[in-house]
Amino acid sequence: MSLNTQILIAAILGIAFGFLLNLFPNTQFFDVSLYSLGLASSIFIGLLKMLLIPLIFSSIVVGVSNLQAGGQLGRVWKITLLCCVTTTTLALILGLSCAHLFNVGKGVDIVMFQDAMSSHQTPDTLTPSSFFTNFIQNTLINPFKAFAEGNVLAVVVFALLIGVALVKGGDNFRSVRKLSLQFFDIMMLMISWVMKLAPLGIFALLAKLISTEDISVLSRLAEFAAVVTGTTIFHGAVVLPLLLWVFGKMSPVTFFKGTRAALITAFATSSSSATMPLSMKCAQENLKVRPQTAGFVIPLGTQLNMDGTALYEAAAALFIANLMGLDLSIGQQLIVCATAMIASLGAPGIPSAGMVTMIMVLQSVGLPAEAIAILLPIDRLLDTVRTVVNVQGDMMISVVVDRYSREPEVS
Repeated sequence: MSLNTQILIAAILGIAFGFLLNLFPNTQFFDVSLYSLGLASSIFIGLLKMLLIPLIFSSIVVGVSNLQAGGQLGRVWKITLLCCVTTTTLALILGLSCAHLFNVGKGVDIVMFQDAMSSHQTPDTLTPSSFFTNFIQNTLINPFKAFAEGNVLAVVVFALLIGVALVKGGDNFRSVRKLSLQFFDIMMLMISWVMKLAPLGIFALLAKLISTEDISVLSRLAEFAAVVTGTTIFHGAVVLPLLLWVFGKMSPVTFFKGTRAALITAFATSSSSATMPLSMKCAQENLKVRPQTAGFVIPLGTQLNMDGTALYEAAAALFIANLMGLDLSIGQQLIVCATAMIASLGAPGIPSAGMVTMIMVLQSVGLPAEAIAILLPIDRLLDTVRTVVNVQGDMMISVVVDRYSREPEVS
């Protein structure tokens, strides 16, 4: 049985077991099961996080040095950036359009959320200027500190510089380039070992999610949750596959079949970074993306390409505005889009990333920061879907970039 099939079966069984646990709340069976699930999921996520930083560093160093040596780095960088901006912009437009179409938030009584808003402690907010200052200060730091703290974006920047330096040094650094390649191969081998535990980890994560999350909270926010979830799925099931078929010349069926393991892992973990090792493995082995391209594009995409997050934050801003009885002008909606795009780029480099960036989007058009308390009950559930789309976008872009960098004659 292939790993993809094992993970799919494990996901179905995990969801079913989660619903089964809900039938036995406050029992010894529930407590023991929850502890066992937590232990299994912690081992799986812990192994992925343990390999994450070394994998990012080695893959980008190898990818940049190979691309630079072949004169393709500039081309790959430009195509990657263009793809990220294009897909994120489409996601923002889609999110706002559907929020307008379904009038999310209108007719809902804001009074029911007053208690949550008054008791919620918002994290320290950032002005746009302090946001960029904080972003730079958390990116251009001591690389050893970045490795120790798991600061992904800082590691990416340092690895980019190392990769360029290896090429500029030529034969003087040939042994270092060879060592980097061997280290990258070691990391991929270790990832293949960890993936043998993936079915168990996915089962535990999904069972724990279903058994611990209060699904009933969706009743108050059902319309917004349904619109955002449906819009995000439409972006992932229609918009991105269409772009892949047109520009990547790959069948969506082939893509989803090859990336199923990574997408299910993204759904279970709600973390693009934790899923990144499997994303690279799927891109290289199943989608036939060159290692240097996947090693460059996917780690960058984890930081730069967040379609699901941008779509969610734009729709959430309009939802809260409607709850407050405010009509955002076209200019204010453009500000929301721009802020959501910038915030999604900067999120990994600041503390309390998710809440702080959402606050930035709200405050950009004068909405109260305390209003994020309205979204917190459903945020964890919605995060599973938008993470899948974030990860899907990274792998899709790697296919498109690899095609255009392979074929210089493609205009």
